[in-house]
Amino acid sequence: MLRHLLLLGTCTRPVACSEYHSIELHDCNEPIGGIMARHPVSDEVAATLGAFVTGGDGPRHSVLTRVFARTGYASAAPYNSQSAVQQMNKEDRVRSAISAAVREPARARDLIEGLLAEYRAFGFFRAEDDPSAEHARKLKVSPARTAFARIDWELAESGELRPAGVGAVVAVEGRPAIEDQLARLRRASEDPALMLGTAKEMLESTAKYVLEAFSVPYSAMDFDQLWFHTRDRLGLLPEDVDVAAPGGKQVREILQSSWSIARMSNVLRNDEGTGHGRTLPTGVSTEVAHLVVREACSVAQLVLATLDRYLGR
Repeated sequence: MLRHLLLLGTCTRPVACSEYHSIELHDCNEPIGGIMARHPVSDEVAATLGAFVTGGDGPRHSVLTRVFARTGYASAAPYNSQSAVQQMNKEDRVRSAISAAVREPARARDLIEGLLAEYRAFGFFRAEDDPSAEHARKLKVSPARTAFARIDWELAESGELRPAGVGAVVAVEGRPAIEDQLARLRRASEDPALMLGTAKEMLESTAKYVLEAFSVPYSAMDFDQLWFHTRDRLGLLPEDVDVAAPGGKQVREILQSSWSIARMSNVLRNDEGTGHGRTLPTGVSTEVAHLVVREACSVAQLVLATLDRYLGR
């Protein structure tokens, strides 16, 4: 175990290269493409989400107003039903609000998730029985998914939004996505609240990937249970370490301390206002948030490397 931990330090880049060499031993000098998206907004996102409500379709003006007001973008897309002056239509309001979020992105994710929640409630992401209606629906959904993908976000068919590269893990296909997310988190330096949420999702995906490799069912497990069984299968629980062996006591403390910090990505994400593009809890500094994210990456790297060793990769 101690030798394995020391080997991890020889890798200059914490992801596998295109040849999928062992993550703990390979020194890959090839650049990794892409960076973690800071905010899920762009001019293209504004255009495609605005297209959903062309011609007055979709949620009522009052519903849109609540979303804009709650997220701080109401002034960019005003609407007064009592005014004699012609008001902006729904499409223009959505586009204006998102364009404002491009310029001032502090609450951008809140805005987008608020709009998507209302779009889901209205039925924009629900399949239609009528073929022509379903075709028209897909003509709106598909460009939006493409727009988010261009800025490293994934819009699911169900209308849920998440950073690209995390989510459901299916057997071996999930490994490149996890390693890509690791690389993005390692290089990201802004929006620590978003990074915490992404780190939590990356850890969850990593645990599921490992448990799938051992054919362990996990659908009923919560975050801590996922990681207990993952570490148990790989012999990475602190109590698995032989403290009588040279360095054993120190390795046990390393495993305990590393996990204690990494799991805070889940705890902090579940605190009110954290992990969904909102601000950090007042007692958590940006520097501490970065520490948690880095430790989460280190734990995921350790687990993937240990799995490789178990599988003889």
